[in-house]
Order: sequence, then structure tokens, then C-alpha cells
Amino acid sequence: LLRIYGNKTELLVDRDEEVKSFRVLQAHGCAPQLYCTFNNGLCYEFMQGEALDPEHVCNPDIFRLIARQLAKIHTIHAHNGWIPKSNLWLKMGKYFSLIPTEFADEEVNKSPQVLQEEMAWMKERLSNLGSPVVLCHNDLLCKNIIYNKKRGDVQFIDYEYSGYNYLAYDIGNHFNEFAGVNEVDYSLYPNRKLQEQWLRSYLEAYKEYKGFGTEVSEKEVEVLYVQVNQNFFNLAYGSFLLCCVLKILCRIFLVKEAVSIQQTRR
Repeated sequence: LLRIYGNKTELLVDRDEEVKSFRVLQAHGCAPQLYCTFNNGLCYEFMQGEALDPEHVCNPDIFRLIARQLAKIHTIHAHNGWIPKSNLWLKMGKYFSLIPTEFADEEVNKSPQVLQEEMAWMKERLSNLGSPVVLCHNDLLCKNIIYNKKRGDVQFIDYEYSGYNYLAYDIGNHFNEFAGVNEVDYSLYPNRKLQEQWLRSYLEAYKEYKGFGTEVSEKEVEVLYVQVNQNFFNLAYGSFLLCCVLKILCRIFLVKEAVSIQQTRR
């Protein structure tokens, strides 16, 4: 599969970090073979399977596979005993540095200073939740999940935003995607019962990969549930801020989507 980056997307995506994440995931059996990279794209192995839709990710047979695969990624160890820190704030800071300092309509568009203050508030709130910082996909929307029915497994694609982040953020981001992308319906957001089933499957796999067995207590599920949903509400708030930034960037730079053969899956 040959993927060409869109014009000016390097303003939003660190392509060097994307390739690093790709190679780490590949080394742990969580990504396809990366054949080569070049200045404005890369070439990698095509993954056989079906790109999922929102109706698929609430199927217990499928969401258990997703939970297990995400747990596998989250248990990839950092090199040389390095203690990772979330790159969420670094990326948001980069986005903020690109926005204008003044707006034509100050009533509609908040000043950068106000947005910076809100980001600081969000950083403090999320940092106090106690969610571990792990290697995350950070963009686990349905179309980035490839289900191979014949093999009975799932694989994740598109590692543009992969990096170290809060474990609960990655799960909350995925739950958010249950509602869809182009036509959003938040009535599809997973209820507590489904979330608890999903989280239990995740924790069982996470502990298994860590070598701690597979027994999961109700308290462990409850703690992760609280962390994920706290992250979700903050994520929704943060996403609003980022949408403002991205909207402005799109107007300024006319950012185009990357051309990809993966569109044929849709």
C-alpha cells in the first residue's frame, strides 16, 4: 500500500514520530511490514480484512478482540527503563502555536490566552486521575480497525497520532468513536454495561500480557471506568478546542487529506 501525505499535514502530524511508532508496533507484531519511507509518504504491507463501522464495534465478539489488541499495544515497554510522559500537551501546544493571535469576531472565537488557560486546567485535571502513561494509538476510530473474519482477529492501522499518552484517554477516544465521525449520534455511545464488559476484557488481556494472570476484580473495572469517562468528558472538551484550532488551520493552509488506497475499504 502506497500512502502519500496531504499538503501541509506536517503542521499537524510529526511524520518522524509516526514512522518511529510504526516500527515499534511492527517489532511487537502490532503493525504490518513497513517496506520503505520517503519525503512525502511511505509504503507498507496491505492488511487483509474489513474496516469496521460503528455497528460492528458494539458486537461482543468483535469488541473483545479490539480490547485485547489495544491491551497488547499498551503493554509495550519503553526502551532502557525510560519513564514515558504523555505527549498530549506537547501536541496541543504545537497546535496552539499555529493559531492567529487575534480574531475578527472575539465573541465567537476565544482568545489564545483563554484557550491556553483552559488547556492548563484540563492538563491538571487529567494528570490527577492516576491513569498510566503508555504507548497509545490515539486515533482508534472504527475505520482504523481491520477485522479479519477468517483469522478471527483485528489489527489497527494509521499511526499518525500514535505516541505516549494516558491509557484511559486511548480507551475513551475509542468509545467516543462509537458515535461515528461524519454523522455523529451520541445515543450510540456505549452504556455502562457495555463499557464494563469491554473494560473487563481489556483488563484481563492487559494483566495477561503483563504476566499477572487474568483475574480481574470489580474494583479494578470500576476504577478504569471512572478514569475512562473522566477522560472522555475532558477529551470532548479538549476536542472542541482542537476543532477550533484545526478549523482555523484548514482555512489558512487549505490542508488536504492524504491520498490513500485505504479509501477503497470505505
